[in-house]
Order: sequence, then C-alpha cells, then structure tokens
Amino acid sequence: MFSRQVSIKLKTNSAPDFKRIIESDILPLLRKQKGFRDELTLIAPERSLAVAISLWETKGDAEAYNSAGYPAVLKGLSKVIEGTPKVETFEVANSTFHKGAAKTA
Repeated sequence: MFSRQVSIKLKTNSAPDFKRIIESDILPLLRKQKGFRDELTLIAPERSLAVAISLWETKGDAEAYNSAGYPAVLKGLSKVIEGTPKVETFEVANSTFHKGAAKTA
C-alpha cells in the first residue's frame, strides 16, 4: 500500500471552505479512482495549513491519480489555497486502520 501526503498552504480564513470542498467535491472524485483506499485530511486553521494523506493499493495507482485526477483537485481548490502544494509519496510500513496493509519484505 502507498500513500500520498500533500502539504497545503490555505488562504487566510479559508479552512471552512477547504473542508467543504474536500467533502463535497474531492472525496467523491477520489472514490472513483482505481486503487483508492482512504483519505485523511488534517487542518490547522490557526496556521492556515492542511495536510491530506491518501492511501492507495499500489504505487502505480497513486501515480496514475497524480497524472489523471490530481490536476482536477488542484483546480477545485484554487480559491482556497496559496502557492503549489508539496506532494510526497510513501510506502506504507504499517497501519492499524487497514489491517494487513503493509507486507513484510
């Protein structure tokens, strides 16, 4: 299993709108993506910062989303974010939420 971590700078006082867009627009789009497993979105309104962590079945699924789905997500969030979000991809080492998510080498 793989994860994408996206660090996002929010515009001042836009955390409520960000949360609404994630719930109404972004999550439905993610659920349609091949290999999508889960999304965790963290918001620190006092710092105008958000972190979105999505879980994917394979690295290929995460990469395909990055090319095909992510540009639409950025467009949908353009009114509430500043700059370009930082995206990092990780292999999931372990998870208590998704039993058996990580395979031992």
